[in-house]
Amino acid sequence: MTTELFDLTGKIALVTGASRGIGAEIARLFAAQGAHVIVSSRKLEDCQTVVDGIVAEGGKAEAIACHIGEMAQIEALYAAIDAAHGRLDILVNNAATNPYFGPITDTDPAIFQKTVDVNIRGYFYMSTHAAKRMAKNSGGSIVNVASVNGVVPGFQQGIYSITKAAVISMTKAFAVECAEAGVRCNALLPGLTDTKFASVLVNTPAILKQAMAHVPMRRVAQPSEMAGAALYFASAASSYTTGAVLNVDGGYLSV
Repeated sequence: MTTELFDLTGKIALVTGASRGIGAEIARLFAAQGAHVIVSSRKLEDCQTVVDGIVAEGGKAEAIACHIGEMAQIEALYAAIDAAHGRLDILVNNAATNPYFGPITDTDPAIFQKTVDVNIRGYFYMSTHAAKRMAKNSGGSIVNVASVNGVVPGFQQGIYSITKAAVISMTKAFAVECAEAGVRCNALLPGLTDTKFASVLVNTPAILKQAMAHVPMRRVAQPSEMAGAALYFASAASSYTTGAVLNVDGGYLSV
């Protein structure tokens, strides 16, 4: 009975930013739990590598390229899903960008716009498309990968932190408005995780030492440690959970 709560057999799940890191680990776990996973990111070949690994393990997956900062590509992605499956049960908004590390007052307008286009506009329209389809199919689950920086802004990561705070608010807004249609929306807040995305932080000894001083568990997370929380939100185990924000941060936000 307990394991059945996490069973995703027959579900169609879309995971963005799934060519590596947290997204790839979520895609692998969902497939292991029976979902047909659509692995999406900007580069098709990188997505296909993840798909090949899933299929080799006996799972079901396919690769569809999409840059969520481009509205036309979002439209094309959902058109492909409609044609192939006719529905979507789970969306994990994981793709994000953080192109600037420096003083907030020096943020270039082009960098500002790029970060907003991917991390806010991209998440928003990925979610609107998903929620409409889920509502027609008696419900579904949207999981937004935000960040602890959305609660405590990261030093010299101003615009990124601002967009992640917006994702938390967005999660609650979708949760409230989509609940009656059976669509749940929850947010996962990773702490510092050993990914290419966070490599400048993880691989700079001075920065890493300073960061670890604020993490009670005194270590960096592995991408696989985020996948279980995403599975909880995507599955029947969280059937009465919406609008929730789950910190997976080694205790960082508890200090």
